Amino acid sequence: MNAVVIGAGAAGLVCAGGLAEKGHEVVLIEKNDKVGKKLFITGKGRCNLTNSCDAREFLSNVVSNPKFLNSAIYGFTPSDCMDFFSSLGVKLKVERGNRVFPASDKSNDIVKALERYARSNGADIRFNEKAVAIETKDGKVVSVKTDKADHPCDVVVLATGGATYPATGSTGDGYKIAKALGHTVTDISPALVPLLAKGVDGLQGLSLKNVTAGIVVGGKTVASEFGEMLFTHNGVSGPIILTLSSLAGKYCDKNGVFGKGTLLSIDLKPALDDATLDARIQREIAAAPKAAVKTLLFNLMPRSLAPKVLAQARIAEETKAGSLSAKQRSEIVRAVKSLTFALTAKDRIDFGIITQGGVDVKEISPKDMSSKKVSGLYVVGELLDVDALTGGFNLQIAFATAMAVVRAL
Repeated sequence: MNAVVIGAGAAGLVCAGGLAEKGHEVVLIEKNDKVGKKLFITGKGRCNLTNSCDAREFLSNVVSNPKFLNSAIYGFTPSDCMDFFSSLGVKLKVERGNRVFPASDKSNDIVKALERYARSNGADIRFNEKAVAIETKDGKVVSVKTDKADHPCDVVVLATGGATYPATGSTGDGYKIAKALGHTVTDISPALVPLLAKGVDGLQGLSLKNVTAGIVVGGKTVASEFGEMLFTHNGVSGPIILTLSSLAGKYCDKNGVFGKGTLLSIDLKPALDDATLDARIQREIAAAPKAAVKTLLFNLMPRSLAPKVLAQARIAEETKAGSLSAKQRSEIVRAVKSLTFALTAKDRIDFGIITQGGVDVKEISPKDMSSKKVSGLYVVGELLDVDALTGGFNLQIAFATAMAVVRAL
C-alpha cells in the first residue's frame, strides 16, 4: 500500500519504519528540517523512553483512558520496547523508578536510531513540508495535501503530537486535521505542568524533599503525592507537583475551581504525627526559651519557610518561644502539617510536558488505532486523548500505538 505518515516524532518514526519494513511505500512528512525535535529534548535531553514494569503496572500510571490502551500496551510492552531499541543498536540502562534511558544519556542516540530505522527500511522522509489536509472520497482517504504537493495514498497515519513544546513543531495541527474529517477533539490542556500559586514570594528556588503535597478543593483532598517539589517565582513545580497537575488538573479544569479557593497543602513533616511534632517543638522551646519562635523553627525547616508557617499560625515572628501557649503550639503544628497556598491556574500549555485531551478515543479502534469515521485513517501518540504520569510512560504510549498500526497493516 501507499502510506503517508504525518509527523516525524516518536510515534511517526516508529510507524514509518515499521510499515516500510513490511513492504509498504511510505512517505513521512515533517514540517521541521529534522526528525524528532521534541524527542530530542525529552527527559532533559536524556530521553526516558519507557518504564521497565509489566503491562498492568504500566496501565496504572495512565491518567486518561487507560482501558483504551490495553491492547496497544499488551501488544508492545515496555519489555518489547527495550528489545526493539536494543535491536537498533542502542544500549539501555534502568534507573530509579524503573525509568529506562539510553546508556549514553543522550537522547540523540534514540533519535538517530529511529531515523536510521525508517530510512534503512525505505521510508521517504520529506522535510520542511507541512500537511494541510487529508482528502477523502466515499469515506476513505485518497491523498494528503501539503503546502508543497499532493500525496495519493491508501493509508494516512496522523502522528503530529499534541500542543505542548510548540517550538518543536507541536502546534496542534493534527487536531485541526482530525476535526475537519469529522472527529471529536476533547478540550486540551497542559499536563505534567507547573502550577501557579499565590504567596510564594521569597521562596523561589527552594527545593523540598520528603514532603507530601495535596490539592484541596472545597475542603476535600482530591489528590496527594509524596516526594520532591520546588518553588518557582510564580508557583510550584518539581516531580510531585507535575504528577498532581495530571491527577487533579482535569478535575479542577472541569469544575472551574482554580482561583476559587483551591489550595495546595504541604505536609512538611509527613513522618511525624501531630503529637510527636508537638513534643519536638517543646524540646526546642526547652532548649532555648528566650529565642524568637522564628529562630526555633529554623531547626525544623528551611529558613525561608518559617515566616510562612508563622503567618499561617497567626503568631508574630519575634514572639519568645517560652511564651507560646499550648494553643499556639497547636497552630504551629497545624501549619507545619498543612502549609497552604492558593492555586490560581496551571501554567501555560507550552510549559507542559504532555497534552491532556485530544482526539476522542471512542472514535478510534483500540486494537489498531484506526478511525471509526474515515477508512484508511489512523491516529497515534499524543494526538489521542490519552496521557500518563512521568517515568517513560508517555513515550511508551507513542511507540505502542504506532506499533499497533504496524501490526494491523
